Amino acid sequence: MSDGGMPVGRIVEIGETPLIKTAFPQATEFFSTYAEAPAADPQEKIHNISLSTIGRLRQLLRDPETSLIVCRPTQRSPWTLDAISRALFSRRIFQGQLPLLRSFGTQFVRGQCRAPIVVVDQDDFPLINRSNFFLLERCELYFKRELPIDRWRVFLKTAHSNLPTRRFRRLSHWRTLVEKLRPISLGLPMNGRVAYPQAAEKTTDVFFAGGVEGSSWVRKVGISELETLAQAGIRVDLPKTKLSADEFYARCAASWLVWSPEGYGWDCFRHYESLACGSVPVINYPTIERYQPMVDGEHALFYSGEAGALTDAVRRALKDKERLVRIADAGRKHVMQHHTASALARHVVEQGMRLSRARA
Repeated sequence: MSDGGMPVGRIVEIGETPLIKTAFPQATEFFSTYAEAPAADPQEKIHNISLSTIGRLRQLLRDPETSLIVCRPTQRSPWTLDAISRALFSRRIFQGQLPLLRSFGTQFVRGQCRAPIVVVDQDDFPLINRSNFFLLERCELYFKRELPIDRWRVFLKTAHSNLPTRRFRRLSHWRTLVEKLRPISLGLPMNGRVAYPQAAEKTTDVFFAGGVEGSSWVRKVGISELETLAQAGIRVDLPKTKLSADEFYARCAASWLVWSPEGYGWDCFRHYESLACGSVPVINYPTIERYQPMVDGEHALFYSGEAGALTDAVRRALKDKERLVRIADAGRKHVMQHHTASALARHVVEQGMRLSRARA
């Protein structure tokens, strides 16, 4: 079977969001684990995990015609009190559905699976929860968004009581698992948007819209610097109310720079959205291993997190507008080539299909 130009067989995807389904709609059969999932569409191969679909899922996992299995990890074990209470008190139980079963979706890969298993973890935290160790053990590859530069730190306070020691890192079991890890980006949102606005004129120097209180310390340090820059005559756009997606993108496009500090994770949508709109993101230095990384001065601008560093980066950048045009253009091409939802899905499937062909 060929889907979107790449020869693939059947793909089974289990998780809250259908990443692979966006790029391979015909080849992928998606099973949702999200408690508030929308209505299923069996004709489009979209299912909510329930008593009526478990049989189909188990059949596909064992079917030799299935070429690849893609899973999303869950944030908690499905048999914890918290997970069970969330399911039992869901309003969907009164609609004839059992949300309790949704959280068990990935657990079915514990059984017989004929195809290679690949995990895609795009969550905020730089750890792998103990409840997902079985996925790391069963899978061939584990793609992780917030992958620490020292990959061993994914086991901090989970597989190890503290920072993994020299002895722990030499154990063959854990060495085998850590070698399965691969970086993946968050990329552009899966909102179906195919075009982003491009402003004819830049009316703002720096734009930022996002939470500060209760978020990363980098934001708390940086926001005061932007306010000081505004008092010094730099055109700074800091909206006080939440913006619609269209307004957010329009303001990105109208600004030379978009401040894009890390939030709960270093990687965030804003990095990619600003470039898609033709602006240059100003980002604090990365703390993670990245997939198809943006290069400082070529696709984006990076700065250290110390007080005053953001101010210096903004002032230097605004002195050379022609350079900003070049960076924005190269960055936009880079994002559209590597960091759309479809591009990320293709990367995951391409790596997984290599394993499938090798196994065959």
